[in-house]
Amino acid sequence: MTPELDLALLLGASVLLVAVGAVRFSTRLGVPSLLVYLALGVAIGEAGLGIRFDDVELTRILGFCALIVIIAEGGLSARWSTLRPVLGLAAALSTLGVLVSIVVVGLAVHLLLGLDWRLALLYGAVLSSTDAAAVFATLRRLRLPPRLVATLEAESGMNDAPVVILVVLLSRGAPAGHPWWYEVLLVGYELGVGAAVGVAAGITGRYALRRAALPSAGLYPIAVVGFTVLAYAAGAVLHASGFLAVYVAGVLLGNARLPHRQAILGFADGLAWLAQIGLFVLLGLLVSPSRLDAAVLPAVVAGLALVLAARPLSVAVAALPFRFNLREQAFLSWAGLRGAVPIVLATIPLSERVPGADRLFDAVFVLVVIFTLLQAGTLAPAARRLRVTAPAEPAEIRVETAPLERMRADLLQVEVPPGSRLGGVHVDELRLPVGASVTLVLRDGAGFVPGRDTRLKVGDSLLIVATAEVRDEVERRLRAVSRRGRLARWFGEYGEDRDE
Repeated sequence: MTPELDLALLLGASVLLVAVGAVRFSTRLGVPSLLVYLALGVAIGEAGLGIRFDDVELTRILGFCALIVIIAEGGLSARWSTLRPVLGLAAALSTLGVLVSIVVVGLAVHLLLGLDWRLALLYGAVLSSTDAAAVFATLRRLRLPPRLVATLEAESGMNDAPVVILVVLLSRGAPAGHPWWYEVLLVGYELGVGAAVGVAAGITGRYALRRAALPSAGLYPIAVVGFTVLAYAAGAVLHASGFLAVYVAGVLLGNARLPHRQAILGFADGLAWLAQIGLFVLLGLLVSPSRLDAAVLPAVVAGLALVLAARPLSVAVAALPFRFNLREQAFLSWAGLRGAVPIVLATIPLSERVPGADRLFDAVFVLVVIFTLLQAGTLAPAARRLRVTAPAEPAEIRVETAPLERMRADLLQVEVPPGSRLGGVHVDELRLPVGASVTLVLRDGAGFVPGRDTRLKVGDSLLIVATAEVRDEVERRLRAVSRRGRLARWFGEYGEDRDE
């Protein structure tokens, strides 16, 4: 091999290992890992090690490839039982909410910064998409009601599709001779056909993989990723939304009982981390730090318009037909995290040579750094202040052992927080359904196997094994006991999600 290739491999492996180690570091400090990866890219770029990289088109292509993997992993790990009740709100946020956000941010940027309407609306369009990687990585560390988490994750997986379409339309300009309603029909076609392609790819993948006898377990994860990429490509060939196709296919495949399902999820998770690291480092390389000072003012103006006006208004409008109270709407507004997606979208007007696109890219980069640090670091306190936390909510633990998969079982972890009625309840009083059992209790740093008469205490951590068929029922029962105690059903409490 050539010395240049050896040096590139050395640098790439070093960056990858530092990025992997930075995940633990960023988790301890409460700093989103994406900011660490962006900083790594800047550090090895022209202002650091001196590596100059300014290929916008390559960044756009690789960015889209990374987003395919990240969105696919989000779909694969989404549970249909929690996604189904919030699908309407997530769809409203991804369409109507996006339009409201574009108009509000565009209007603010046009009036306050004096930008022309096309560039102002591009600011709004680029910033209207929440970031799947940022949302998945941050929310899964918090204990929140399932429908809030499901809403935010579904929105972040679904809103990339309409936003990409709108950014491309604004960047290229409306074709001569096409009325406004033609563009509306075009967007509707792309979303409808994209969803249909995703359904077709997901159903085909489920049918094929259930009946295939592949010679190696390692081929199943590769095949699943292949079907999600196939969904994107088929959608793109049909001039439809490939990103929506990827998410829909991922949800269908992730909720099928496929062979070696845990291995599939583990592989997709690792691949998504690799895509995030590569994407953020690449975007950090692309930016020119010497230009960022001039981007602070437009970034702050657009960011404040987004966080204080556009996002709350879009959530309020989209949530009108749904039963979400004001505290839940406030949290949804604050938790709409931006990450690499807006930066990738900002490369589209750059590659189309839209006047002012370089300033847009710099402003979006600065905004993502500032507001991701601000929002992600305050999500947990905000959830507590708004009283939307759910400390007793069961969390799934992924394990790579085969017996659980063969038994079609899941492993859940449950905390007994202060104020929970789980404290003082005996294990047999939980009355878990047949097919579920408390297998281990961790108390004061020591683990033990509980008996039927073991009394739970505040601060305990429980490990519960449940078959796939009763998992949802187990979660509802634990939620009910946590709220009303061992006699929850006598009080009409069945652990369903509800307005507080």
